[in-house]
Amino acid sequence: MEGQQEWGGGGGGGGGGAESVLSLGPGSSISIRYHPLFGVHDDLLLLETDEALLPDILNNRVSIRGHKDEDALLCTPSATYIMKFVGTSNSVYLIPPGKPNHKDTFSDSEPNTSAIQEAVSSVLKVAPNIMELVLVAPRLDKLKALLNEKHYTLNEDLEVESLSNHGLYKWQDLLEQIQASEQELRDGLKSLSAVEIDGFWRIIDEKTMEEMLYMLLNNSILHEWQLNALKEDEVIPVMEADGYPSRITRHCLDTFGSMTESSSGSKLWSLDEKRVCVCFALKTLKEGMMKLESFLHKWKHGIPPAMCTDLKMLEGEVLFEKLGIETWIRAFRVSALPSSPAERFASLFKERPKWEWKDLEPYIRDLRVPGLSSEGLLIKYTRRTQPSAEVEPIFSAK
Repeated sequence: MEGQQEWGGGGGGGGGGAESVLSLGPGSSISIRYHPLFGVHDDLLLLETDEALLPDILNNRVSIRGHKDEDALLCTPSATYIMKFVGTSNSVYLIPPGKPNHKDTFSDSEPNTSAIQEAVSSVLKVAPNIMELVLVAPRLDKLKALLNEKHYTLNEDLEVESLSNHGLYKWQDLLEQIQASEQELRDGLKSLSAVEIDGFWRIIDEKTMEEMLYMLLNNSILHEWQLNALKEDEVIPVMEADGYPSRITRHCLDTFGSMTESSSGSKLWSLDEKRVCVCFALKTLKEGMMKLESFLHKWKHGIPPAMCTDLKMLEGEVLFEKLGIETWIRAFRVSALPSSPAERFASLFKERPKWEWKDLEPYIRDLRVPGLSSEGLLIKYTRRTQPSAEVEPIFSAK
């Protein structure tokens, strides 16, 4: 390639001899010397990696992501690694490919023998440190921030003039902005209930989603649909007649249910009881903190008759407060908290200085830190106090 420095080849005394080094057997040795182009070569860095990653690296299936104010992360198709410089006490030699040079040697015991050709490898650089890869969780908080810039509302489809694309992001835009593998990015979009609309990934406005769910349930009564067997080819036309585009209706079905295919090949949707009930609970709590008894009454009478409420459904969605003899309830969603452990625990202890395990666990169970268990997270970020074995432990900030 034009302009590329050639270090290999045997001509002109510039051979590297890396192949000879790689083929050395146990207990063998080889002579080395300075390469004619020996130097600092700051443009060359040594990367130590697991053998399982080599196919992705050698076949250009990895990318390094991060802006100037961010760590450099190497992303494969399915995982994310932070790149760290590690010093070494050993001398690490960089020997380029190519045929090794040779020098003539003679046997001391037999001075009249012919010269023996001995291979000599050439060292291009001595590396004072190397880069290593450490598996880390994807950095997805930025994804949430980007998609929250402009939520989708039904009014967009009613406006005649085209909307500005400012604050909207396509798949390639997100790949360039978010430090995550492609699979982790797709999982992140799914966890945010994002949907691709006209090529842009969007979060549907919460009020719109609530209205759509209400309309879907209302139509199920009018048309005698079974909530565990909603026929897509029947639901879509009815919802379109009510002003809801087909792509948004499908997203609503996917958010609050799951799809199967009938024996005839038609798509059937079954609404998930927990997801529907949680939506109604959060809508009820938009009024603010409520007495538990009052909340339960409104919640129970707001959901479809065929469904049943259970406070366990609301783990990670609400907090309970004891004020005098009354128990109060308010919304506090894990989905609104940062995904990095340090920021997550800081937010939790800002909300409450002390937590019981039963209250804390729903807010940290989704944290994924490679090589660190939930117990390890607690040791690192919390202080545990337990006066006696009969008393539940209390966790506070370190």
